Amino acid sequence: MKFVKPLNVLMTAASRRVPLVRAFQAALRDLDLPGRVIVTDVNPLSPAVHVADRWHEVPMAGAPEYMDTMLAICRAERIGLVVPTIDDELVQFGQARERFEAQGARVAVSPALTSRICNDKYQTSLALRAGGVAVAGTWLPNQLPDDVPLPLFIKPRAGRGGVGAFPVTTPRQLAFFLDYVPDPVVQEFLTGPEFTIDMLCDFECRPLSIVPRERVVIRAGVIDRGRTVRDRALLDLAEAVAGALPFHGPVNIQCRVVDGRPIVFEINPRFSGGIPLTIAAGADFPRMLVQLARGCHVRPAIGAFHDDLWMTNYEESVFLEAAGTSGRMRPAQLTAEFAIGEVA
Repeated sequence: MKFVKPLNVLMTAASRRVPLVRAFQAALRDLDLPGRVIVTDVNPLSPAVHVADRWHEVPMAGAPEYMDTMLAICRAERIGLVVPTIDDELVQFGQARERFEAQGARVAVSPALTSRICNDKYQTSLALRAGGVAVAGTWLPNQLPDDVPLPLFIKPRAGRGGVGAFPVTTPRQLAFFLDYVPDPVVQEFLTGPEFTIDMLCDFECRPLSIVPRERVVIRAGVIDRGRTVRDRALLDLAEAVAGALPFHGPVNIQCRVVDGRPIVFEINPRFSGGIPLTIAAGADFPRMLVQLARGCHVRPAIGAFHDDLWMTNYEESVFLEAAGTSGRMRPAQLTAEFAIGEVA
């Protein structure tokens, strides 16, 4: 019997990313690979903690000891693939990539410079414009032209999830929100259907898969209802973005289609909140990442996914109970024992 080396996956900041944990677990099963999906989080009540095979409580990403803690977990758990998930840690992981690889762990994260640029909406616009990519007009407050047309959009220069982002339609609103929003940028107000384009690149920065998704209904900055769209202009836009900036692993590109032309307004070099739709459509990013971490060659499959597949989200709960006197939590074993009432 041939021995297959286990591959353990470490996902950071697991939080509510239950579908992504399950997708990596499914990838290991489907590839007949022994291994576990291990997660980290700052909160023991985060639902993904109780779906993963194991978990570790860690400090916040900004703590001085954060990266050393992650390296120690990788050594102890014999991690083969690290999947960072939040903006706050991407630059750190990019800078520490060689330290992880020295321990045998590939990190699905873009170069530190790419993450630093993408975390800064103004620098993102400069990099894309220099690369010939259609991008929303973006200005710092002191660069705003006197004749710039309203409406506009004001948002934090380094923000996410739509937090602190406001449309402005009058000069009075413009003055107020420029003072109200910390370290803001001003963007051209784009009207038209909004899309997120999920893209996965290999460790040589080559796009392997691209899946555009229309964001039909958005709740708290995350897609609530949407559909996949096989559109050549959107696929070409993603490839142009990959030509302007080097990416490793997952990236999501946010854009609007204005008069038939897609225009980028934000890039996040990490998994998107709507990635379950992309995976369900047949573009299995977790499976491809596991194969890459094993050193396998993965062929590009641009545009290979189920077109016009819809997703509509709902809440799912994880029920927990205290585990003895330790204070730790574990999934509750619920029975009909406490049911109220009787069946007639």
